[in-house]
Amino acid sequence: MNEVQDTPEFEIARFLRQLKWILLAVVAVWLMWMLAPILTPFVLGALLGWLGDPLVDRLERRGRSRNVAVTLVFALMTLLLTLALLILVPLLERQVKTLIVTLPAYRDWFVDTALPWLEARTGLELLVWLDPDQLVEWVRMHWQQAGGFAATLFGYLSRSGFAMVAWVVNVVLLPILTFYFLRDWDLLVARVAVLVPRDHIDTVSRLARESNDVLAAFLRGQFLVMLALGAIYAIGLQLVGLKLGLLIGIVAGLISFIPYLGATTGVVMAVATALVQAQGLDLQLLLLVGAVFTVGQLLESYVLTPRIVGDKIGLHPVAVIFAVMAGGQLFGFLGMLMALPVAAVANVLLRFASERYRQSDLYTGEQIPIVLDSYVDRSSLDQATSAPAAAQAPDGVRGPGPA
Repeated sequence: MNEVQDTPEFEIARFLRQLKWILLAVVAVWLMWMLAPILTPFVLGALLGWLGDPLVDRLERRGRSRNVAVTLVFALMTLLLTLALLILVPLLERQVKTLIVTLPAYRDWFVDTALPWLEARTGLELLVWLDPDQLVEWVRMHWQQAGGFAATLFGYLSRSGFAMVAWVVNVVLLPILTFYFLRDWDLLVARVAVLVPRDHIDTVSRLARESNDVLAAFLRGQFLVMLALGAIYAIGLQLVGLKLGLLIGIVAGLISFIPYLGATTGVVMAVATALVQAQGLDLQLLLLVGAVFTVGQLLESYVLTPRIVGDKIGLHPVAVIFAVMAGGQLFGFLGMLMALPVAAVANVLLRFASERYRQSDLYTGEQIPIVLDSYVDRSSLDQATSAPAAAQAPDGVRGPGPA
């Protein structure tokens, strides 16, 4: 078998097979790039179906049929989304209005307090380079012209009848596609598994399980941690009397997938808000704000992450940021949706490639060394060749070597 693999014909055939798979991957990426505008609801529906499939399987194991389990899970997902929209949207709208109204107060604090304090300690003339009055006025002017985020979004969509129709179609298609992906997820997985070559089924199954674990650790686990932290920060900041506590808490929770960044950003925003709100140094309010984020970090480290995410290997924060930005740059919103699944699979494949490399002769050094120079050190070569022969020769018989 080794003699066959060493022949030039075998090497050429293997190269052609690899080239075929590379061309197939290039064609798939090109098709995805061309079909990106219509693939978004399908990808989002597949992600929602994947997220809900474990709960459907659990209900099936308890004796319910697949259709009943899918209906229950789909109804639960719809209910949670509806409740989130009904509760969060009005609260966030009020918080944004409060932020817009208090912008002059933030401007005055920034110009009259923060910048002079920084100039006195750094010696830099910051007011020459920064013009807060013009910046705040520009923000207020454009916000009033837009009439809010919703008006901006729908105004943009209404400028193109086709875009508006496509948006409506995607919204209508999303629940339908999610329901079908929930119902047929196990069937789709089984059909894909049938297509895998039998001599690679064990390796592919292992890589698929590891990819699922990595993605689940981030999407299912970390997403729940983000929601829990957002709720803890928002409720805690509201209870201590911070006017923009809900908005700051939600923002800090949503970016908490990057370790320490969510808490650090939340602390900075909350401290600045507390200083402006108190028109000075309110030590009690600052201590309460610090206590809220301290409790949130302790709960994340010792309760939320160990119990929800567990010890599964997740994605590195730098990989997450790069994947989302690269996906958005290459394929727009579709690329951002597919960024994390692709990054999870790439992470698993890189670990598998590293494992195979450490088991190869190239890494272990078991191959016969290749002489790249015409000059050979005769003494070292003779010593290396004579040692094994001398060990195998009978007593009194010398192996090949120098006389």
